[in-house]
Amino acid sequence: MRPLSTLLSIVFLALAALSVQYLSLDLMRFFAPDSLKQMLAYIVSFFPPDLSSEYLSRIAQGTVETLAISDIGNGLAAIFGLLLALPAAGRLGPVLRAIARFFLNFLRSVPELVWAAIMVLAAGLGPLAGTLALAAHTTGVLGRLFGETLENTPPEPALALLHSGSPRMAAFMYGTFPGIFPQLIAYTLYRWENNIRMATILGFVGAGGLGQMLYFSLSLFQQQQAFTVILAMLFLVAIVDAISAWLRGRYIE
Repeated sequence: MRPLSTLLSIVFLALAALSVQYLSLDLMRFFAPDSLKQMLAYIVSFFPPDLSSEYLSRIAQGTVETLAISDIGNGLAAIFGLLLALPAAGRLGPVLRAIARFFLNFLRSVPELVWAAIMVLAAGLGPLAGTLALAAHTTGVLGRLFGETLENTPPEPALALLHSGSPRMAAFMYGTFPGIFPQLIAYTLYRWENNIRMATILGFVGAGGLGQMLYFSLSLFQQQQAFTVILAMLFLVAIVDAISAWLRGRYIE
């Protein structure tokens, strides 16, 4: 096993060296005195953050908007992901399984930024585009995860209910769903954490929230206001991570 690990390490290092050479990366330019001086001057220009009451009011509005975008987008994705997971797991036949898997792969293969650009063209600038973009991509991700969870669930409890005369929906709700519910909650909350971060990025294409405020601030060279937005993003992500961790522990128990 050790020779194989050594060989894989050598191959990895060789590929990394070839990649650097292929991309013509001059890594030492990053540490050149002029580059360090310019970076330091740019970083200093972000201080102090703009903490005026008027701008903090706008930050609060953008924070709530970002939270709402991620929350609604993630909620819609969880609903549609579960609906598509049933055929994707083969519960409705092989034909629908192939169609559902193809659709889910398509949704998650398109990045959120591309979905946001498409939704901006369809729905215009603002939070609606960001919400729909997150919902589209996350539906593909959660649908695939939910489908794999269903595939790995023992079918015996649901089959026992079916053989005893229970309707198919009742057999699923009482025989299958209780066993997969903690895993569904864990996946949904994890994606909510990711979507909070992504919602801030989608603003760069006009999808609303803190990301749009950051884009405008950087475009107008208002670094101090941009720093305030960055601090708000960090605060929001930290709060959401803490809430998500608490909810995961509560529901998984």
